[in-house]
Amino acid sequence: MTLTPPRLALTLSAASVMLATNLFVATTAEADETPSVPPGTEATAAAPVKVDANDPDLKLPEGATLAEPKVLDIKQVVEDQSGEERREDTNADVKFALQAEVLFGKDSAKLSGQSKARIAAIADEIKNQNATKIRVFGFTDNLGTSAHGDVLSKQRANAVQDVLEAELNDANVTYEVRGYGEQYPISDNSTEAGRKKNRRVEVSFPRTERSTTRR
Repeated sequence: MTLTPPRLALTLSAASVMLATNLFVATTAEADETPSVPPGTEATAAAPVKVDANDPDLKLPEGATLAEPKVLDIKQVVEDQSGEERREDTNADVKFALQAEVLFGKDSAKLSGQSKARIAAIADEIKNQNATKIRVFGFTDNLGTSAHGDVLSKQRANAVQDVLEAELNDANVTYEVRGYGEQYPISDNSTEAGRKKNRRVEVSFPRTERSTTRR
């Protein structure tokens, strides 16, 4: 099953984008200095318009100027009812997260029969986006030893990457495959429901600007 995010339109004046960005960056830096995503996956984008930081119509306090312009990253998230598959779309990237139970048996890196169809659907979206740089990251919950989680998560990421490579069959596509174990949880590890969400494999790739029709 391929999840399609709802369409979202947003129009802001250049000054509003600048002011909102300054507030957002300051608030985020003060609230959380620990990265919530693996290194290298942070989305970046360039400002679409040039803004005069000294424009008197901006009505900034005397002596104040605006920071370098940035575009606020808009994240759209779609999750199926069972929570087995999650899709996140940002200005820069597309990311699929599949729960480990959907792909593998308990404490195993062997793919189940139905898992290949799910991975093939992700490969279709990669083709649709014409992406050539794919990240495949594995994650576990915090049960068991950290070392075991690191190994298992990498083995599971490798298994998913093998299917993607076979489906895409494109020598121009490169892969970054990592196992992060219990690092970067997306839910509370103190409950089984939370641990289930944390046991996952994520596949992410850059978004293209060309217009396509999703299936």
